[in-house]
Amino acid sequence: MKKTFIAAGVLGAFAVGAHAQSSVTLYGSLDAGIVYVNNLGGQHAWLQNSGSVSNTYFGLRGAEDLGNGLKAIFTLESGFNLNNGSYRGDSGFNRNAYVGLSSNRYGTLTFGRQYDSIGDYLSPLSATGFGHGNNLAGHPFDNDNLGQTFSIKNAVKYETIDFSGFKLGGLYGFSNEPGGFANGRAWSVGASYHTGPLNLGAAYLQINNSGSLAGDQAAASADANFAARLQRTYGVGATYAFGPAVLGLVWTHSQIDGLNGLSSGGVTSAAMTAPGSLNLRTNNYELNGAYSLTPALALLASYTFTDGRVSTSGANRRNNPRWHTVMLATDYSLSKRTDVYLAGAYQRASGSLGFYGTPGGGYGRYGNVAAINTLPAASNGKQIAATVGLRHRF
Repeated sequence: MKKTFIAAGVLGAFAVGAHAQSSVTLYGSLDAGIVYVNNLGGQHAWLQNSGSVSNTYFGLRGAEDLGNGLKAIFTLESGFNLNNGSYRGDSGFNRNAYVGLSSNRYGTLTFGRQYDSIGDYLSPLSATGFGHGNNLAGHPFDNDNLGQTFSIKNAVKYETIDFSGFKLGGLYGFSNEPGGFANGRAWSVGASYHTGPLNLGAAYLQINNSGSLAGDQAAASADANFAARLQRTYGVGATYAFGPAVLGLVWTHSQIDGLNGLSSGGVTSAAMTAPGSLNLRTNNYELNGAYSLTPALALLASYTFTDGRVSTSGANRRNNPRWHTVMLATDYSLSKRTDVYLAGAYQRASGSLGFYGTPGGGYGRYGNVAAINTLPAASNGKQIAATVGLRHRF
């Protein structure tokens, strides 16, 4: 009996010790604002919007110390609409849902739904996404996923430790398709380097049959703006800090072949609904900057020129859509976790965005329209949006 009590005491002490070396953290970001947007069917609108500047989400992350510099880690993260409390996309944990191991010698290996290398290595250098966090600055249709429109399912992801400022990582998303290993898969690689005030990043992403699958393939996501046979995105970026200012440059190229559909702000574009016959190319050239007037007050700005090309498979028909997007914002911190903001964006679109058949057997062209990120597309080539809001991080 005495040995039983001793054994129970030892096990209890071990459980307490293990519990003391484990942690679970609740975190998130809540963003709500009033938005004015013009040119929706020839009229303007006032909207109470969720996530105009930063994505709204909550999550749980945890870690258990396994000894010798090794930890078991997990993250469960959900994006949602603060206006009505509904989940975003196709599942509860629609942003991240993974478990893995992290070593201070060998890097981090994780399994589950995760963001690709574009989000890890390029988005932090942009005015949108993980960078300045202003969704209004997103590139048209978030064609390069810098704004984290979607994440990759069934993914295995690895990232090295920091080697004197250098990191390398990659992700592979399984299609989980019987007999169709490549149908619906995704993969990406990326790298970053930082030294003093300089940060550099580069990344590549490829997806097969993005957004067009109804199952649980890596590329099947209700959040995806594109449904296409093949999607490739790659780019490079850099930021440099001097005093209270940070200046950034980002270039990305998106190649979308066999386009079946495109949506932006919940509005589907009729110009992009030809069944697999359209190919879209975009080059996004972004200049961004931030300046801290005081520790609490910051000014943010960005300009992106997006040069596009739309062609029809098997026909000598090309369109050259272009977009100019300007974002200006000011942010005032009430505390370390809470801030208020005033932000605005202007976008001008030109060129044409696709083709349609005519009764005589010919074809016509869809005019390009402005489509500021997170908002419904405009009825013509110009759109202005402004928002004032409150953001709280926890």
